[in-house]
Amino acid sequence: MSKNSNHITDNQEIDLAIISKKIGGYYKGFNRSIFRGIQFIIRKIVIIGILFVLGIALGIYLDNSQKVYDNQVIVKPNFGSADYLYAKVALLNSKIKEQDTAYLKNIGIKYPKKLVKIKIEPVVDVYRFIDCKDENFQMLKLLEEDGDLKKIVEENLTSKNYPYHLISFTTRGMTSSDRTLNPLIAYFNESTYYKILQKQFTENTLQKMQQNEVTLKQIDAILNKIGTTSDGRNDRMVFNSGDSQLDDVLKTKDKMEQLQGYLKIELIEGTQIIKSMNNFLNKKNTESVNGKMTLILPFLFVILYILGFLFVRNYKKFNSKVKVK
Repeated sequence: MSKNSNHITDNQEIDLAIISKKIGGYYKGFNRSIFRGIQFIIRKIVIIGILFVLGIALGIYLDNSQKVYDNQVIVKPNFGSADYLYAKVALLNSKIKEQDTAYLKNIGIKYPKKLVKIKIEPVVDVYRFIDCKDENFQMLKLLEEDGDLKKIVEENLTSKNYPYHLISFTTRGMTSSDRTLNPLIAYFNESTYYKILQKQFTENTLQKMQQNEVTLKQIDAILNKIGTTSDGRNDRMVFNSGDSQLDDVLKTKDKMEQLQGYLKIELIEGTQIIKSMNNFLNKKNTESVNGKMTLILPFLFVILYILGFLFVRNYKKFNSKVKVK
């Protein structure tokens, strides 16, 4: 029994000695590797320094050239073309993701590779939405009975009926109206169907304005007649506010004049299917400028040089052994 226990103890001591020897060998090898690494750096300090500086310079250049800018344009889709506009933006964004530069060039966009993404969202303005049509106000009242008004005004069904919408697109580097914005607006306005509607809308609006002008002249004639005395003089009399018929005439004139002003604005805004109202270009996206390449490239160049050096040295050793054999 004692012999077996002594034998086990001796084996354990031998195993511990072997493990300790191996650890010592690994430690010495590790120290030699560090020492050789330091020697290598000292011998190649000039080359490593040059590569490091080149990496920093190239990194700064790439980081600056990869600056991203946000651009926005407020548009008004006319003649019920909101769904059409949203579909066109979705199609264009898919082409950008697919990197279909041929398609983007074909619609007139210069430097299509610099166009990163595009999106559209409504300019939520409930008051203008209600002011545009009385039907919109009635619709909101009806929808409010079945749900939260805040959710209703932001949901897709309602949002597309807002008069103004915000198109946002991102570019690598700065852009200009000629490079990106104007081709986009021209692309959105390419529709034979809506061009026919635009023409008919213009004709109808002009006809309505002419009819309104005739009505206004008739109202002015009535008012002038009321304000004229029996001897033919116009004494600019003060009208009696208690006269309901006269009040109705004055209210009608006021509404007609407001309508004329509204129709004039409609004609101006209806000169395009998708009318560009205001644009804001080249706002730097600070979140995208992080200087990653400036930090990565110097170390990458040095590591690649070291790996290349080791590969060449090991290849030469292997080649010399083969020749000796």
